[in-house]
Amino acid sequence: MTDWKAVLVGFLVGVIASLFAFAVPVIGHIFAGLIAGFVAGYLAGGGFFSGLWHGLLAGAFGGLLIALLLALAVSLVGVSIGGPFGLLGGVGVFAIGAIIALLLAIDSAIGGAIGGVLSG
Repeated sequence: MTDWKAVLVGFLVGVIASLFAFAVPVIGHIFAGLIAGFVAGYLAGGGFFSGLWHGLLAGAFGGLLIALLLALAVSLVGVSIGGPFGLLGGVGVFAIGAIIALLLAIDSAIGGAIGGVLSG
C-alpha cells in the first residue's frame, strides 16, 4: 500500500531541493530528484521495491497532478465540442503526461530504492 505521507514529504523536499538546484544546472536537478526519492523511500520503508515505488511517486507527483488537470480541461472542451467522444482527448493527454512524468522521475525512483533499503 502506498504511504502518501512519505510521497508528499518527498515531493516537498524535492521542490525545496530544486530551488537550490539552479546553482548547478542538470547535475543539481538530478541530485534534487535523488534526495526527494531518498526521503520518500526512507520514510516509507519496506525495502527496495517499496522505496522504489514511493520515490517514483514523489518525483512524478507534480507532473501527474498537472497531467490530470490538463486532461480534465481537455475533456471538458472535448465533450462540449464532440460529445462523449471528447473524453478520449483527455484520456490521451493524461496518458502522455503520466508517461513523461514517470520517465522524468527515474532519478527519484533510484533514490527511493536506496532509501528503502537503508531504512530497514
